Amino acid sequence: MSESVVSGPAELAPAIAELGELDAAVSECRACPRLVSWREEVAATKRAAFRDQEYWGRPVPGFGPADAEIGILGLAPAAHGGNRTGRIFTGDRSGDVLFAALHRAGLANQATSVSRDDGLTLHHTRVFAAVRCAPPDNKPTPAERDTCAPWLHREMELVRPTMRVVVALGGFAWSAFWPALTAVYGARPPVPRPAFGHGTLWQGPAGLPALLGCYHVSQQNTFTGRLTPAMLDDVFARAIDLAGL
Repeated sequence: MSESVVSGPAELAPAIAELGELDAAVSECRACPRLVSWREEVAATKRAAFRDQEYWGRPVPGFGPADAEIGILGLAPAAHGGNRTGRIFTGDRSGDVLFAALHRAGLANQATSVSRDDGLTLHHTRVFAAVRCAPPDNKPTPAERDTCAPWLHREMELVRPTMRVVVALGGFAWSAFWPALTAVYGARPPVPRPAFGHGTLWQGPAGLPALLGCYHVSQQNTFTGRLTPAMLDDVFARAIDLAGL
């Protein structure tokens, strides 16, 4: 495939009419050369533990029902997680923590997430990321974040009729919500914008989704005890309440 980009997310995303079509378009995106190079390098070199597996090596679309009331917004796929399996938060330790918590909350049919065909189903919940490609060191550049944003904005537009609350996993996702609020709902973010914090809740006027902060389910947080299972359970219980479920 040519590295030249005829149309990028800003041109393609607004015209997409349904989530399946959006997911397919996301998975073919090559708009950010550094991310394309990195995700494909990782897919070719692989981690020793996964050397016999074929890596996805492409952008990772969102996952969950089109009529979800709860959105879970992450940063980006993991190099050997979603970039390997093709499903967000699947096949890595962050996903192990997240989906176990969703299962405890009644928002997933099983506690594990290892592959795209493992039978996992989400209830009332859609999981998506601010950036759709695995970035080096888990750090997208501002330009990459902004280039990818139209995918997020269109996904939020398509789930807008039912979405009641967005759980932001970490400060990057928290920051990505505010441009989406303007692009999708035509609403101005509050001034000053609320600072990210675990359990921080922002609720705007009627018709806008609530925003609920949660520490990211990364190993840096879960292994150190900064984020515990009980803390995650509290966040999802609150999200369920805000969604009216």
